[in-house]
Amino acid sequence: MPKRTTMTLDNDVAKRIDEEHRKSGRSIRAVVNDALRRGLSSPKVPHRRFRVKARRLELRAGVSIDDVEGALDQIEGAERR
Repeated sequence: MPKRTTMTLDNDVAKRIDEEHRKSGRSIRAVVNDALRRGLSSPKVPHRRFRVKARRLELRAGVSIDDVEGALDQIEGAERR
């Protein structure tokens, strides 16, 4: 037996549902049910832990960070501005 419920949709979701309803000629109920079925049955992708690989950072020879503007000019060129 169908379950009747009231939901508040975000504007972007409501817009996409309305667009699909108009484009396909299907009822809003059918569009929403199909979208929910697809979303609920899609395979779950396990989250892989993100790891940062540390590496040694060194300045280029002759570049001093005491003058940031000068260092950027040396590295990126004076036209960077």
